[in-house]
Amino acid sequence: MKKDALLDAAESLLSEQGTQALTLNAVADRAGVSKGGLLYHFPTKEALVKAMVSRVIDEFDALIASFDDGTPGSATRAYVEATFEILAGEARAYRRWSAITAAATDPELAEPLNGAMARWHKQPCGEDPVGQMVVRLAAEGLWEVVSHAPELYDAEQFAALRRRLLALLDSPPG
Repeated sequence: MKKDALLDAAESLLSEQGTQALTLNAVADRAGVSKGGLLYHFPTKEALVKAMVSRVIDEFDALIASFDDGTPGSATRAYVEATFEILAGEARAYRRWSAITAAATDPELAEPLNGAMARWHKQPCGEDPVGQMVVRLAAEGLWEVVSHAPELYDAEQFAALRRRLLALLDSPPG
């Protein structure tokens, strides 16, 4: 059993049933492995949550890097593109919510995510730093809304929201 399959099982439990459902026994059952098989990879619940948080951060960092061309303001454009890439992916959309929810129970577990969030939101902002902050915060708000109501927006609405946020980045400051 690969670690990713165990993390997928933990995320789906959190997404479907909430934090009270995240037990090592439940994750092992969901993944179809023995508890010993789970403990081989994740000896504690905290280790499992840390791995969930790390995967969310690594995945988002990689997506941002894939969209960032290094031009002024491209970090925010990349942040928006990465956000929509993940939110459009059915299987990955709940990862961030699950990791945040699991980590929220312990400040130490949440620290890597808090640090990544600060890094993502303090990227160089080009000519219009306030406009870029507004766009990143709007994308962040979309994450929050979709985590609670995943069916709220259809593909066409997501595309329209993406286009509008990117267009705001091309607007002159003012």
